[in-house]
Amino acid sequence: MTTKKPKAKVIGQDGNVFNLIAICTKALKKAGQNEAVKEMQNKVFQSDSYHSAIAVMSEYCELY
Repeated sequence: MTTKKPKAKVIGQDGNVFNLIAICTKALKKAGQNEAVKEMQNKVFQSDSYHSAIAVMSEYCELY
């Protein structure tokens, strides 16, 4: 991914994976990276663990 990663504030938030997806989705949309939203979501839903889902989200967003 060559585009700059938008920042997504996840520290201190509800750690539920669906909430974190929503936070990252909002950050991507705000950054105008609408095409990356579905791609990220599909990869997260195919993840086999919470940690791999977080790793996918961190590929698309700068998690802080």
